[in-house]
Amino acid sequence: MARAILLIGVSIMAPLLTSCDSKPTAPAAQPAPPVTVARPLQKSITEWDEYTGRFAAVETVEVRARVSGFIDSVHVNEGQMVKQSDLLFVIDQRPYRIAVEQARADVERAKAKLEIASLDVQRATPLVRSQALTEREFDTRKSTERDATAQVASADAAVKQAQLNLEWTEVRAPTTGRVSDRRVDRGNLITGGQTGATLLTVIVSIDPIHFVFDGSEADFLRYLRLAAAGGRPSSRDVQNPVSVRLADEADYTHQGRMDFVDNALNPKTGTIRGRAIFENKNGLLTPGFFGRLRLFGGEHEALLVPDAAVASDQSRKIVFTVADDGAVGTKLVELGPIVDGLRVIRSGLAPTDRIVIDGLQRARPGQKVKPEDGKIEAAAPRAEAR
Repeated sequence: MARAILLIGVSIMAPLLTSCDSKPTAPAAQPAPPVTVARPLQKSITEWDEYTGRFAAVETVEVRARVSGFIDSVHVNEGQMVKQSDLLFVIDQRPYRIAVEQARADVERAKAKLEIASLDVQRATPLVRSQALTEREFDTRKSTERDATAQVASADAAVKQAQLNLEWTEVRAPTTGRVSDRRVDRGNLITGGQTGATLLTVIVSIDPIHFVFDGSEADFLRYLRLAAAGGRPSSRDVQNPVSVRLADEADYTHQGRMDFVDNALNPKTGTIRGRAIFENKNGLLTPGFFGRLRLFGGEHEALLVPDAAVASDQSRKIVFTVADDGAVGTKLVELGPIVDGLRVIRSGLAPTDRIVIDGLQRARPGQKVKPEDGKIEAAAPRAEAR
């Protein structure tokens, strides 16, 4: 009986001893995740730099009267197109017609005095020869004649001024363009003159129209280097071609040319102001519209990658690279514009680098991946305005 109990105990303990002596099995290694890699596409490109800006009128004129008075009539509809010299407002002309008549009367009065003074000189001429009249008296009469002549000239000038004031009672369009709303209604008293004159309305020209934008210091320096190397003339010397698309447009359909680059950079923003000019026959381009401008930036060799291959690290742009052993790394890059559907890389990338173009979510810096060869291809280029 004791021997049977011993055999049972040994049979129970044997599996326990065996399990204590065995070591745990290590988990199987996870395979490296697959990603698609390719070297940057290297090709000669025609680069177009893009800038956001706003359309602005070539001429903006605040219409103010040159003379004071009551608005007698309004001859313009708000928002309509007007041509230069079109009648806009008429100021009560009655006081100014009276002023013209009074000035003309002063001319007649001055001429009458001149006539008397001239007769006195004519009568005195033979008398002074016969010494019946003193030289002093004769000189006095000639002086009176000259004074009367000057009074006639002054009166004539007063007539011209009065006529000019009468002409200014008709406020006419100083330029061709679209008129804003009227700021003063008929019957109101307005102030004219060089200072403190009442604003009547505003006219902005429509055709042609300017597009104003700001470029970075780096772009401006690159343009200077490009001009010095003969790659593209400076926009200060040549009206380089540009094109613009509006907010609801996909293509750059509006063609224009550069016509101004500022003489200094803004020290606060580090940008320089540029301006282009566009024809606007149909009036579609309206002052104040935002747009996206494209400026010819020269032809050169560039590295291109898919825009989807570029990741963001806070404010920085990076691409993932894969070494020969499959280790993932990152490179900080400076981006350029989109050309033929691909993103231009200005700096930070070498032609021999293998970058991840598909599977970015599986790439982790420092980890290894299974690279699969891919290819970067450019889209068919579209014809560009030059």
